[in-house]
Amino acid sequence: MMLYILILIVLVIIGLKSVRILRPYEKGVVERLGKYNRTVGSGVAILIPFIEKIVKVDLREQVVDVPPQEVITKDNTVVVVDCVIFYEVVDAFNATYNVVNFYQAITKLAQTNLRNIVGDLELDETLTSREMINAELREVLDVATDKWGSKVVRVEIQKIEPPQDIVDAMSKQMKAERYKRASILEAEGYKQSEIKKSEGDKQAAILEAEGQAESLLRIAEADKKAAILRAEGEAAAIEKVYSAIHEGNPDDGLIAVKYLESLEKIADGNASKVFLPLDTSGVLGSVAGIAELFKEDKKE
Repeated sequence: MMLYILILIVLVIIGLKSVRILRPYEKGVVERLGKYNRTVGSGVAILIPFIEKIVKVDLREQVVDVPPQEVITKDNTVVVVDCVIFYEVVDAFNATYNVVNFYQAITKLAQTNLRNIVGDLELDETLTSREMINAELREVLDVATDKWGSKVVRVEIQKIEPPQDIVDAMSKQMKAERYKRASILEAEGYKQSEIKKSEGDKQAAILEAEGQAESLLRIAEADKKAAILRAEGEAAAIEKVYSAIHEGNPDDGLIAVKYLESLEKIADGNASKVFLPLDTSGVLGSVAGIAELFKEDKKE
């Protein structure tokens, strides 16, 4: 009975040693008596107990955090640079046999190449060229890790820290630039405001001048019409007198009025001038009544 139990235990141990289960993201490198035999995929892998062994390799994307390091730029400024590397294994055989400690190897490789890349840039270029540094470093690491059966997916610069005095100087420069831009914008705003104000004053002056011109035109038109009406009235009166005289029926009152108007024009307002007509018939008869009126006024 004990023999059967012992045989069963041995069979269980042999079964456990001969069966390996691989996850979907794993591959297995099988060695037979210390020599590479085959590479197996995910699922159940059958091994020869005590003769074959399997090394599991993770194919998922992994992260290597490169420790911060001081790097000297082209203009002799010391900056602290920190980056992160994302990689994945694409060849289980090379990843197993071509590198001992992949993490340490890629860390040192990244630090070395990072110093080379940043050393060719000035401080301003280093601070503004993160994408370019990421691309160059990824390309260099991808070529170097190809023989390790790995592919560098991307590289990200986490921080680039210049010395504190440089940071303070950059902060002052940035503030000065902002003040400068604010002053320029304020000056531009004032300029635009003055231009708009001048344009408004100009338009107001033009409208006022146009209004005055229209008013003067209206006054001139009114004066013109009044002068025309006066001229027409005088012409009608002269025509009436002329007609009355030449038709032989002059109205004594009308002749007397016209006579007095003519005397007024000849005298030009001088009261010392006296004009008497030679013909006392007709006109003097009409003027007699007017003379009597003047005498009555003097007596009063």
